[in-house]
Amino acid sequence: MSLTKSDRRQRIRFRIRKIVSGTATKPRLSVFRSNKEIYAQLIDDVNGVTLLAASSREKGIGKGTNVEVANAVGKLVAEKALKAGIETVTFDRGGYLYHGRIQSLAEGARAAGLKF
Repeated sequence: MSLTKSDRRQRIRFRIRKIVSGTATKPRLSVFRSNKEIYAQLIDDVNGVTLLAASSREKGIGKGTNVEVANAVGKLVAEKALKAGIETVTFDRGGYLYHGRIQSLAEGARAAGLKF
């Protein structure tokens, strides 16, 4: 039995989620990547609440390559988090490989001062 690409990603995602979870003081930085856009959320899993979110659809994000846009989204989510008093997070790559847009978003968030 062969899995589809999305089924395989879901299995990896659930495997990651067994380990990674967020609290109010150290939320989970969850990343979703579609073909066009990239989205990031800070989630408190204890209370089941999304604390803040950022995406490539927001007005502050300029045009560029997908990797450049992902980097800008990482910086934006880090700025919002620091403004909200959140300094450390746990990174949830959402079943995607840690390279390309996912890596760029993480590096952008780290460069803007978020620790993980």
